[in-house]
Amino acid sequence: MAQEKVTSASSTLRFQRSIIPRFVRRIAEFIVGGIFIYAGVIKALDPIRFASDIDNYKILPWTISVQLAFYLPWLEIVCGLALIARRLYLGGLSILTVLTFIFIIATMVAKIRGLDITCGCFGHASKNWSFTAHIALDLSVLAALIALCICERLRGNSS
Repeated sequence: MAQEKVTSASSTLRFQRSIIPRFVRRIAEFIVGGIFIYAGVIKALDPIRFASDIDNYKILPWTISVQLAFYLPWLEIVCGLALIARRLYLGGLSILTVLTFIFIIATMVAKIRGLDITCGCFGHASKNWSFTAHIALDLSVLAALIALCICERLRGNSS
């Protein structure tokens, strides 16, 4: 009888350890994937405005800004869907992590250079956000992406 309780408790603990991180990871995948899908759709609906937002950073020529404005939103949408559907997962996760890192660096450089930039990530909804709010959101998303990368790596090592 005592042995059954120990075995049952051990099985329950093992189940809880495996389900809770998976559950939290799935929530993070849905939130981060949803953020990128939403941001991608907003940008895809008005690529010229997004090209103007990219151009405000004064890093790239206008022609490249326009090309990126037509390409990047769809890449964000596909990668966001990859996180949610867990298809092409590592590719989507890697691309979004790199894009977010590059965006944070570009935003910081623009701020240091004194440029008045509008992110354009969430359309009019984020237009009045402060620089601090933008960076806090971006760093939070980057932290979530890195955490998902680590979880996936640990999951791969344990299999």
